[in-house]
Amino acid sequence: MKENTNEKSDTLAAIGIGAMIVFIALILVAAVAAAVIIQTAEKLQQNAQTTGADASDMLSTKIIIISVVIPVVNELYITFELAPGSNDIPPVNVEWSIICANGVDYGTFAQASLVGTTALVTATGNGQLVIDTTYDLQLRNAAGGIQNCLPTASASHTLLIQSVSGGFTEETLDYSSDVSPGEMVY
Repeated sequence: MKENTNEKSDTLAAIGIGAMIVFIALILVAAVAAAVIIQTAEKLQQNAQTTGADASDMLSTKIIIISVVIPVVNELYITFELAPGSNDIPPVNVEWSIICANGVDYGTFAQASLVGTTALVTATGNGQLVIDTTYDLQLRNAAGGIQNCLPTASASHTLLIQSVSGGFTEETLDYSSDVSPGEMVY
């Protein structure tokens, strides 16, 4: 007896396996792409937070100058406040510089006092400059007064104030034709 076997080629299964391999490959590629996108988004978010914190630090603990007066020949007397949103800061951590053609005078805010008192900030309250409080300071360098940038009639000097935590203030001191004691600087 003769066996009759009829073998037919089944191509449908091969097409299904190929489609399944392509489908799995697409899923793997999509998973890798999603992981890269998520990682990039996290990195951008961290960078944005760092930049925001840095910008906040640069704006906070900034000094706002209310007025500048010439009390005696070689000194300036400033009235100031901390900018809104500033952090409390010890006055020794705030430095000032006056820049002019003759050089630079500099010092710290260590001798700052509450307006209308002679008590140093370091001796009052928490010993720090705080918001919503007005302070005075006579600008004196280590030698006791301004040496290089004396108030000069019709001159302009630059006053820079820098706090250790990042706040920066720049003001132009425009002297009028009268620089006698008691005159305002604009």
